[in-house]
Amino acid sequence: MTGASKPAAFLDRDGVINYDDGYMGTKERIRWMPNAAKAIRRLNDSGYHVFLFSNQSGVARGFFTEDELGDLFAWMRAELLAQGARIDDIRYCPHHPNGSVAGYLEDHHWRKPSPGMILDLMQHWPVQHQGSFVIGDRDSDIEAGTAAGLPAFLFAGGDLDAFVADILQGQSNVL
Repeated sequence: MTGASKPAAFLDRDGVINYDDGYMGTKERIRWMPNAAKAIRRLNDSGYHVFLFSNQSGVARGFFTEDELGDLFAWMRAELLAQGARIDDIRYCPHHPNGSVAGYLEDHHWRKPSPGMILDLMQHWPVQHQGSFVIGDRDSDIEAGTAAGLPAFLFAGGDLDAFVADILQGQSNVL
């Protein structure tokens, strides 16, 4: 990818962008977190790359395929874009050592708490390290962000836009 370097927000999907109701393989199961699109739009307008990074062991467990997951991500991106919120890129890890689908039965280096997905996005996009951060709802998200050398914020649910606004306010005090 080309373009000027700018900071990035790395957002977990389930529990941050949408409620974590267990293996979310279809659009019918998605319940958006309050003000998710507004939060992403705020990040876009503030000059951030916005990336999703998500463990998706439902593939390894046979609950849905990578094609179905890709369709779901495409639908989510389109739904958000219709509200002026752009997701620049997505990384997911379909692997799990306790799965049941051949080819996915490993503890892959992208699987959180490893930072592989974040590091891959940073290699493929002009990400400015200073000002970048991670938002997740689990300790494994925070550990992945920390392992990538980024500040990481634990989101407990609720208004995602208010949470992002607080982070950006804190970032502007640091920059």
